[in-house]
Amino acid sequence: MGEKNVCCNSLSRSLPGWAVAVSVVWGVASAHAGQADPLASVMWDSVHQEVLAGQPVVFDPAVRVITAARVENTMQVPIEVEVDDSVGPVSEIVVFADHNPIPRILTYRPLSARPRIGLSFKVQEATPIRAAARTADGVWHVGGQWADAAGGGCTTPSAGQRSRAWESHLNEATYHRWPRADGSERLQVSLIHPMDTGLAPGIPAFYLTRLVLRDQDGTPLAELLPAEPVAENPLFALDLRPAQPGKTVWRLEGGDSDGNLVAASLPPSPQEGGQ
Repeated sequence: MGEKNVCCNSLSRSLPGWAVAVSVVWGVASAHAGQADPLASVMWDSVHQEVLAGQPVVFDPAVRVITAARVENTMQVPIEVEVDDSVGPVSEIVVFADHNPIPRILTYRPLSARPRIGLSFKVQEATPIRAAARTADGVWHVGGQWADAAGGGCTTPSAGQRSRAWESHLNEATYHRWPRADGSERLQVSLIHPMDTGLAPGIPAFYLTRLVLRDQDGTPLAELLPAEPVAENPLFALDLRPAQPGKTVWRLEGGDSDGNLVAASLPPSPQEGGQ
């Protein structure tokens, strides 16, 4: 047994870096290939391919999905996703619902932010709600929980389709920033947008597709790629790491599926003290 280990270690040292990296990822994928879905979803194999392109996954309790166990309003389901530091650096978080007709809800790239995000979304029926966090080795760490729902949130017309008041305020942003003692900040930003899924009869898809939070020099701090199931007039909650001195004025930029632009200045909110 000892000779076998020495042989394998010698082979690893002789391989080029890319080959070692591939073997590590393959080993992770193989180790978890037989992992049973802890939520026992009949749709898991399908959404694993559709949302995560069949890439290696590990079911990890360090990825926490906090949402209602029983949904009262299927068009406004709040969710908070938190990834523990034990997972390591996270390049991307994908939030999705197995049984939604459009499973992917949002892709979040934290960049200079913490791997944590809050939002609301639409749900069509009872379903597992999941978040997958990708680490540097290409593995997706997946957490989630079941949510019971009466159904119909994805195929119901938005409230804005009745009043049309949003048309003169499309993509307007309101926000608040809460500074903390360590220099980090909590940001909540809301945009006026109907976020139509395209699944309600006679109403085409119309939704925000990309939002980038930048500092005053234009450096990206966080990137969001919403999909159709994000709730109408979406509100996003982000946790930002301490800003560099003199770079406290942020900007939110982006657009929607019809090419309408988002452009908002987000200077520090006037307030006393921190939290």
